[in-house]
Amino acid sequence: MEALLRQSKGVCPFLKKATPGALRTLSTTTYQSPGGGTISKLQHYARRCPVMNKGLAVQSAKINARNYSKAATSTGIVKSLLEKKLHTTAEKKANVDTKMYRAEQQPVPPSKAKQFVKSPEAEIARAGPKPAVPDTPKFDYEKFYTNELDKKHKDKSYRYFNNINRMAKEFPRAHMATKEEQVTVWCSNDYLGMGRNKHVLKTMHETLDMYGAGAGGTRNISGHNQHAVALEQSLADLHGKEAALVFSSCYVANDATLATLGSKLPDCVILSDSLNHASMIQGIRHSGAKKVVYKHNDLEDLENKLKSLDPAQPKIIAFESVYSMCGSVAPIEAVCDLADKYGAITFLDEVHAVGMYGPRGAGVAEHLDYHVWAQANRNPETQKGTVMDRIDIITGTLGKAYGCVGGYIAGSAKFVDAIRSLAPGFIFTTSLPPATMAGARTAIEYQARYQGDRRMQQVHTRELKDDLISRGIPVIPNPSHIVPLLVGDAELAKAASDMLLTDYQIYVQSINYPTVPRGEERLRITPTPGHHGELRADLVEALEGVWNRLNLKRIADWEAQGGFVGVGVQNADPVEPLWSDAQLEHAAELPKAAVDDVQEARIMPVAAAAA
Repeated sequence: MEALLRQSKGVCPFLKKATPGALRTLSTTTYQSPGGGTISKLQHYARRCPVMNKGLAVQSAKINARNYSKAATSTGIVKSLLEKKLHTTAEKKANVDTKMYRAEQQPVPPSKAKQFVKSPEAEIARAGPKPAVPDTPKFDYEKFYTNELDKKHKDKSYRYFNNINRMAKEFPRAHMATKEEQVTVWCSNDYLGMGRNKHVLKTMHETLDMYGAGAGGTRNISGHNQHAVALEQSLADLHGKEAALVFSSCYVANDATLATLGSKLPDCVILSDSLNHASMIQGIRHSGAKKVVYKHNDLEDLENKLKSLDPAQPKIIAFESVYSMCGSVAPIEAVCDLADKYGAITFLDEVHAVGMYGPRGAGVAEHLDYHVWAQANRNPETQKGTVMDRIDIITGTLGKAYGCVGGYIAGSAKFVDAIRSLAPGFIFTTSLPPATMAGARTAIEYQARYQGDRRMQQVHTRELKDDLISRGIPVIPNPSHIVPLLVGDAELAKAASDMLLTDYQIYVQSINYPTVPRGEERLRITPTPGHHGELRADLVEALEGVWNRLNLKRIADWEAQGGFVGVGVQNADPVEPLWSDAQLEHAAELPKAAVDDVQEARIMPVAAAAA
């Protein structure tokens, strides 16, 4: 017995602490079992062991089953079972009473005891041959994947990734697989070049050195920190809202927010613009709410659909400010009017507008009341009733004009708290790294003080559009910073992109289905403050060469066909830029040096703490 105990001590934590004498004492001391009868204290403790508890339960079940037929002839068996509380939910532990309905046990002779020891060889012998593979065919997963990819190749919508490595010190230049293969990037969503801004990089370096690489968990479990609090406060202030909430991306923010609202609001209906981003479409789908799609920027169609709904029914109008693939801008104020009239709330995606529009970079909603938000002495009263104030929910990104990564929502305090408390996409996601949140906050505050970058971006956009149109290259008309060139064929769009990259060292990504409808394939160009006149001239000459070599349609060709997506439409009203000449002049007033001094003063405490 003692030899067996010594061997077991290395495995069982209970035995490590118990002496043989203590174990003998426990085995002879009785304990009243909750299921009836008495058991030894050693058996009582064994019940707590995940191994022994199962063993005792199996042994008890076998013994009780073997002896139940003998005891069933007794006249008091049913009453006795009820008194022992068997088969009730109150007590689920195995009954290990050694005296209950049990005939006197005879010790097993040593010769027979060996028969009960299962050897590996015996188990193998009893196992028998392995069953034959069923004749019925299994689903061919790899064939399924191949077929799906073949479809993408056949309709020319298969996506190829180019190895583009942007160089911070040579923006907007990048290299490909090797540093010698340098190209100029003309399609980045880092619209203002903030990914290499010296203030952003300095903040991120200092925060990284002090707080490390990752957040360490979700916001609920160790991932909530001062960087998240400060960033959300800056975002709430930027949009003039009570609160904001940061997500890992704006795709997640849109999906989680719409899915949560649509599923929680009773009998909710979500009215969605036909060109809304995939993240909004997915969020609506995940919500399970009724979806009503209205024609792109068509206020009459939107109102007709609102009229058909119960005035008391919860309704969300989901739309974007700048539609990134065509550059169109939503009639935000008019949508707010319809929302007020029919009892809906507004959900505005400002992803491609934050940092780009408005005197502080808050987006198109701010830009529409430029003079109000440009005032240094503005207050909640003067801001009340502005377009941005009327929007219920604003979503945005930290990964485009602000040059970092992440997404967010902004709105009333109760709305934000509800999403924080209910949305799985927020609750179960690891927080953004501290350095990322600190860098994003620096970018937001820098752009709120300095308008020079977005002003220069607008100037470069105007000049590029004018140069291309003068060459007959089909720019899809729009008032924003996006320069989409209509190709109208997936294979040709891919060929044009490849030719620019290989022959002219210029990277412009082709945009195919499902990002845009089939037949509307295009090249999407996004000038930045760093695309000066020499680079612009190189791009225009390269595009001229590509259009000639591939024989792509020009404006006159689309006009001969009656026009398409705004290109070649006769007697069309001219599209005026969202930024007026007066606003561009105002944006040039504050010198960059003054902003640099302010920004350096703000980040000095971070540097001192890191040191």
